[in-house]
Amino acid sequence: MARAPSSAARFEALYRDSYQDLLGYALRRVDRPDSAADVVADTFLVAWRRIDEIPPDRARPWLFGVARNVMANRQRSERRRADLAERLRQELSRATVVPPDVPAGLGAAFATLPEADRELLRLVAWEGLGADDLAVALGCSVNAARIRLHRARKRLAEALAQVSTTTPLRSFDA
Repeated sequence: MARAPSSAARFEALYRDSYQDLLGYALRRVDRPDSAADVVADTFLVAWRRIDEIPPDRARPWLFGVARNVMANRQRSERRRADLAERLRQELSRATVVPPDVPAGLGAAFATLPEADRELLRLVAWEGLGADDLAVALGCSVNAARIRLHRARKRLAEALAQVSTTTPLRSFDA
């Protein structure tokens, strides 16, 4: 009595026998080769998960049906993403941004800092993040966030001192 092939052996045979056909199918229906590769990968992921449900005598057409559904899901997802992006663009086109009121010396000193320091200081000053939240935003420990913030503040203080020694103070005697 012949033993049924294992799920892994059945999947390998299915992959070997159908990969090129599915790739060609996807390439003829999507706009980019990497999208076609994603369709094929997602199709075989479904096949692996449902290997026992695939009809042995109709595996190839079953895979084409899965690929067709994968592409339809991707198209719906892209359409939703594009609609959302358009709604956001329209909403943002009506938004007004009020720049923060920053004294000239502070702005000049701030501009001399590296971008990483400026972003860190903006997250704290403008967005109101504390050390715990800053750590989450930076993807580091709270201690590391505190150290980075301390160093950025120190560099800002040094830059402020430099700006104040090179920029003449205004007189209010007039």
